[in-house]
Amino acid sequence: MSCRLFGVDSRLIVVNKSFIIVIMPDISLRGVQMPASPIRKLAPLSDAAKAEGVKVYHLNIGQPDLPSPVTALDAIRAIDRTTLEYSPSDGYRFYRENLTAYYKKYDIDLTPEQIIVTAGGSEAVLYAFMACLNPGDEIIVPEPAYANYMAFAISAGAVIRTIPSTMESGFALPPMDEFEKLINERTKGILICNPNNPTGYVYTPHEMEQIRKLVKQYNLYLFSDEVYREFIYNDTPYVSACHLEGVEENVVLIDSVSKRYSECGIRIGALITRNRKVHDTVMKFCQARLSPPLIGQIAANASLEVNGSYMQHNFDEYKGRRDFLIDRLNRIPGVYSPMPQGAFYTLARLPIDDADLFCAWCLSDFRYEGQTIFMAPATGFYVTPGLGINEVRIAYVLNREELGKALTVLEKALEAYPGRR
Repeated sequence: MSCRLFGVDSRLIVVNKSFIIVIMPDISLRGVQMPASPIRKLAPLSDAAKAEGVKVYHLNIGQPDLPSPVTALDAIRAIDRTTLEYSPSDGYRFYRENLTAYYKKYDIDLTPEQIIVTAGGSEAVLYAFMACLNPGDEIIVPEPAYANYMAFAISAGAVIRTIPSTMESGFALPPMDEFEKLINERTKGILICNPNNPTGYVYTPHEMEQIRKLVKQYNLYLFSDEVYREFIYNDTPYVSACHLEGVEENVVLIDSVSKRYSECGIRIGALITRNRKVHDTVMKFCQARLSPPLIGQIAANASLEVNGSYMQHNFDEYKGRRDFLIDRLNRIPGVYSPMPQGAFYTLARLPIDDADLFCAWCLSDFRYEGQTIFMAPATGFYVTPGLGINEVRIAYVLNREELGKALTVLEKALEAYPGRR
């Protein structure tokens, strides 16, 4: 029998009619504070539905369905090593050298010594926080934001302060005076995602200039997640944080091959900084985890050889899916989604009482012709209580035929949902 004794978990055990109290170790405060992933937390319900033979349309996670480059797959097949060894803690130099040529195409001039290869973009964000932030330090983040940023901040002992952007404005950056209201002696940085996950918004040159001024004025770090730079669908130019003048030492750029090459599983990202102190500090964490994935680096390096037709095909496919999805969504009574400008996500407002309940209900209770839909409740992408309560994030990582079927299921689910507004 379990109980609470002196504020900790305990277990009561009877041995020969005597009572023995066993004190159970408590979970860390960090572990208690760590949020469950809004993208994955409903996976058990999805698995249960599949076990019943239900077709589940996965729109909850940014797992591209497009093929990885043939050059990457061939490179993996061609591996003839007799030992799969550790790589250097900052990644193989040949890969970092080739990455400099990739970034040069985007007018980002780097040396191999300014690039650290990481186990996905997630590790890059975590190590950036751990290297630059002390426990209790604050970073300002426009919300909605990628949910795992909050988890990485908790891991580093940092505090995220958010500024809401609105669906009505297409999730444009809030005015700079809203940022300044949050800046205090504990503020150490600003974090952006450009193009944005989960909204698909692309920051304009003017917005990036405004951020530059704030970073310079208050001597803040600028953490910039730019993993979706290949997927900008309108005429807004791509302005990297690395393009901003006068704050070169303040910028930490986060990158990953997961999305541009459909290679989520090889876990290869990059942390880029021109700040030597930040670089050397990050390297301490990299040395502690030994090395980034060997086989992943081989595949990622080979992916740099892909020609323009591969990237153009992916771009055209995602843009076509975006146009199809937004048109169909906005035809459903009570549903609204602005047109995302980049990445492959959108936030949609639904005529429901609670997105968490609705998404769970779709998986556990609703079936339409043996099908259901898996979406991510948007509440997990906000920090401010109450925001996103009737919104979902949809990843358009299915082909248009599958998207069409999923949207039919969504429309039928909204008609049947008991909490419809």
